[in-house]
Amino acid sequence: MKTKFFNLFNKNAPPRTGIIRDFDKKTTGIKVTVFFVYIVCAIVVVLALFPIYWVIMAGFKDLREFMSSTLIHPYAFDFTRYTTTWNQLNIIQNYLNSFYAIIGSVVSALVFNGLLAYGLAILKPKGYKIVHNMVLVSLLIPATIALVPLFINIQRFNMGGFFTPLWLAAGANAINVVLFRQFFLSIPGSIIEAARMDGCSQLKVFSKIVMPLSKPICVVVTIFTVNGVWSDFLLPFLVLGVGQWQTVMVRLFVFSTQQTINNDDLMRAVVFSMVPPIILFFIFQKKLTENIVTSGIKG
Repeated sequence: MKTKFFNLFNKNAPPRTGIIRDFDKKTTGIKVTVFFVYIVCAIVVVLALFPIYWVIMAGFKDLREFMSSTLIHPYAFDFTRYTTTWNQLNIIQNYLNSFYAIIGSVVSALVFNGLLAYGLAILKPKGYKIVHNMVLVSLLIPATIALVPLFINIQRFNMGGFFTPLWLAAGANAINVVLFRQFFLSIPGSIIEAARMDGCSQLKVFSKIVMPLSKPICVVVTIFTVNGVWSDFLLPFLVLGVGQWQTVMVRLFVFSTQQTINNDDLMRAVVFSMVPPIILFFIFQKKLTENIVTSGIKG
């Protein structure tokens, strides 16, 4: 990333190919267009990062400064305020709970959604078009409406109080089924037929052939699942309650309802909830962007 950035200003760098090539930028109109694109990208980056920066800076303020000052930066960077809020929040166990919910949800999303898409795209049993149409129709149902019957069924089966309903809910995601199905349709049928001729069962074809070839879409589904489970509040609140298994978002809600908590304490708690996703993104950003790009290319 750093090398690519400096290559923009290095005349001895190897020529780049793409929509706008090096010799195209000799034209004045192309130079103006490139400069305009850079400006727009810089503005988008600033707009995207500004809310995060503002929340972090607000966490350094005390209540009086937070309520009265219009400046973004605090008068002093006092890290003891973050330390105090961390001790009040006691969020370590909630981090672990959220990770438990994420791990099970990712496994369910990949296995169950992938199996259904495998049946719709490759096996195609009798009535598969009806099932496919039902999956598409379910996309039109608002999530808040589907939440009521889902919660009623959870209570009837006595599944509350643990992560199992959250895992199963991630394994019944219509959008993920559609994504998997579209990607499976791009896999050459000759590969699957060769595996069947070698004696592979349908389940082995799915686990040994189809899923390894579908790593790009698996990464995309994983990103959507992790983001959705980490930021979800209502379903974990209804299923897990405020007991020992509450997730980070539920903990933030409970923390905000305490009478001794002020707005500046809540800002610092929000920062603690943002840290793990940001760290994971910076660790895996190259892998994530590569797989997102390649997921749109048919094999």
